[in-house]
Amino acid sequence: MTTLKTPILTLVLSAVSAVIQTILVSFIAYKISGLFDLAITLLSFFISFIVSFFVIYFLYNTIIFEKIDKLYLLVKSQQPKEIPNTEFQLDEVDSIERLEDEIKKLAQERHKESEQTRNLDSYRKEFLGNVSHELKTPIFNIQGYISTLIDGGINDPTINIEYLKRADKSVDRMIQIIDDLETISQLEVGTLELELEKYDIAQQVKDVIEALEFQASKKGIKFQLSKKYDKAIFVKADKFRIRQVLVNLITNSIKYGKDNGKTTISINLFDEQVIIEIKDNGIGIAEKHLPRLFERFYRVDKGRSREQGGTGLGLAIVKHIIEAHGETIDVISTINEGTAISFTLKRSN
Repeated sequence: MTTLKTPILTLVLSAVSAVIQTILVSFIAYKISGLFDLAITLLSFFISFIVSFFVIYFLYNTIIFEKIDKLYLLVKSQQPKEIPNTEFQLDEVDSIERLEDEIKKLAQERHKESEQTRNLDSYRKEFLGNVSHELKTPIFNIQGYISTLIDGGINDPTINIEYLKRADKSVDRMIQIIDDLETISQLEVGTLELELEKYDIAQQVKDVIEALEFQASKKGIKFQLSKKYDKAIFVKADKFRIRQVLVNLITNSIKYGKDNGKTTISINLFDEQVIIEIKDNGIGIAEKHLPRLFERFYRVDKGRSREQGGTGLGLAIVKHIIEAHGETIDVISTINEGTAISFTLKRSN
């Protein structure tokens, strides 16, 4: 849009200069002749105004404008590239206003970057604290069991084997945490290559359900498919990684499901995608926790989550696996009503 800031500024400066020059000329003429000639005064003002305007405009364009334009280009180069706006490309653009806009944009970008840096630093500290906490528990357990055995417990047949088994279980937990951390790191940096293949997702869901039925039966939870899915539904994905996703999500529906509840799994087709949804009627998740649900080590109920087992990395791995496929995952939950988590996969014919 055309702006009048620069022309008005030039006109005002020219007028001020012309007034000053006219006063001087009139004063000199009055001193010489002793008379005030209005015609000479007006002519002097007109000539002074024209000369001043061109001089100021020339100085503005050759000196100030060039420097401002260079500064504008420098500021512009610090901003991310964007599609140029050509809607008013033939209109006059005020360099000062344009530079002001770019400086404001740059300041906003730097403010956002500063906020992101602070958030990342806070997240890093929280993550390191969570890692140390998760590893500290099994390490202290192992230390306690071994110390007891060294202090004479090794000779007590009522506890020696039992304590060795508990120490071994704590070692397994540490290994699981480290393996999960390694998997997440590989997914984040892109070093973990997916082995994409065409396979029947419906059959895979049935296989996972069958493998987890015994675990679900301990809480009286029943699995339910929304349809029979007699026909194959083919997807193109990493079969092993998607099995990890299904096992994690269905296991969570068991852990946080109500006793004698149910978990419903549905598979729906939508254009070139397949949507898999795991829905339970369990305890649900408060809305405030949903944005952070897929963060590493984030637990909605820390005490209960640790009692249920797991490393606290499962949902983070799930999210990374789905995103590595170029797909999306979503969660909807209501307290005391249940949780529904759905993700998409690429459909294959």
